[in-house]
Amino acid sequence: MKTSNFPVFTLKNDPSDTEVISHKLMIKSGMIRKLSSGQYNWLPLGLRVLEKVQVIIRQELNKIGCREILMPIVQPSELWKESGRWDQYGPELLRFKDRNKREFCFGPTFEEVVTDLIRQDLSSYKQLPINVFQISTKFRDEIRPRFGVLRSREFIMKDAYSFHSSQKSLDTSYELYKKAYNKIFEKLMLDFTVVEADSGNIGGKESHEFHVVADNGEDDLLLDKDHNGMSAEIAKKKFKEDDLQKILSKTKMDLKKGIEVGHIFKLGTKYSEPMKAKITDENSKYQPVYMGCYGIGVTRIVAAAIEQNNDSRGIIWPKSLSPFEVVIIDIDSKKDNKIKKHAENIYQDLINSDVDVIYDDREAGLGNKIKDWELRGIPHIIIIGKKESSDNCVTYKTRNDDEKRVIELDMIKGVIAGN
Repeated sequence: MKTSNFPVFTLKNDPSDTEVISHKLMIKSGMIRKLSSGQYNWLPLGLRVLEKVQVIIRQELNKIGCREILMPIVQPSELWKESGRWDQYGPELLRFKDRNKREFCFGPTFEEVVTDLIRQDLSSYKQLPINVFQISTKFRDEIRPRFGVLRSREFIMKDAYSFHSSQKSLDTSYELYKKAYNKIFEKLMLDFTVVEADSGNIGGKESHEFHVVADNGEDDLLLDKDHNGMSAEIAKKKFKEDDLQKILSKTKMDLKKGIEVGHIFKLGTKYSEPMKAKITDENSKYQPVYMGCYGIGVTRIVAAAIEQNNDSRGIIWPKSLSPFEVVIIDIDSKKDNKIKKHAENIYQDLINSDVDVIYDDREAGLGNKIKDWELRGIPHIIIIGKKESSDNCVTYKTRNDDEKRVIELDMIKGVIAGN
C-alpha cells in the first residue's frame, strides 16, 4: 500500500466538537468523518482497524462452532409484536411505514428475526444445538448521541445466537462463549474485565458484560483487587442499597469506569415461547427452545482501544489493531531516484514477507510525515533518505520511542518482529 493510492486525511488542529480523546483522534487522524448526529463515515484508515477487529472475532467464534449468517436491518413489526417488544422497547426503536402502510423498524437488535429464521426449519431436539452469528450495521435512535462512535445511533455489532433443547445445554454453550470472548479481548490486547450485569431490554435470567476499563467510560463498575465484580445496577440490587459509597465501604471494592464492549445473555424461553419456536423432545412432546445471545460492539471496540492507548502525539495502537504494522517514509525521493529505488526495494521485500506495510511517497517534509504517522499510531517507522540509500541501510524508530537507530537491511524484519 502506498499513500499515493490510499487516501489519508489528517487535520492540523483538534476538531472543536469532540468531548473524548477517542473521538478527537479518530477524526484528526482521518479514520472517520461525521455524516449527521450519531452517524459516521468510515475512511480507509479506520476501516482497516474495523476489519482487524472482525477477523479476530470470526476466528474465535468459528473455533466454537458458531457459523456466520446475515439478516436484514429492516425488520417487520409483526415479529416484534409477537415477542411483545414493539410496545415495550421505547423511542430508541426507529419505526416507519412503507408505501403499503406496513410497519417496520430499523433493527437495534435481532432476537425476533433470528428466532423467526430458525423456527422455520427447526422441528426436533436432534437438530440442536445451533450457533449462528452476524456482523452487521444496527440502528438505535439515541436521544443524545455523543462521544463519537462510543455512543452513536448507527453502529456495527457482532451478534451471535444459540439454540438448545435444555437449560443444561444453554449453560454449557454460555460458558463456551464467555471463554471465546475472553480470548477475543486478549487477542485485541485490551485491558478488560467481566462483570455480572443487568439484562435490560434484551431480557433473560443471567448476563455478563465485558468492559474496557477507561476513565471516560460511562458505566460504573465495582471491582475487587483481581478486577472481578459487578455493574453498579447489579450491586444496588444485590445489596439493596442505592448509595454506591456505602456499598464500596461495605465490600472494600473499588469504583472504576468502564466502556461496555460485549454483553452475553441467557435468554431461556423469553423469545421462543411467545414466538412459538418449538421442538419435539426425546419423548415426542413439544417444548420451546432455549436461547442465548451474545453481542460485541465492533465500532465501540475501536474507540475503546484508543481511550486506553494514546499520548500527546496521538494514537498508540496495540499490534493486533494497528491499520499498518510498518510505515516507510522517504526523504526527497522525487529529487533523487536512488532514494526512491532503495525505498521501493525495502517496501517490496516487506510485502513479500507478508508484513503489513504502507509506503508514504508523498511530497512532504520528514517532520510532517513522522508527525502524521505518530498521530495514526503505526508501531514501526522506517526512514530512508540520501544517507540510508548510499549506505544500504535504514533509520528505524518505534511509535513509543523518540530514539532513532540505523539498522542493516537483513535486520529489519527481525527488529520489527521483536518490538
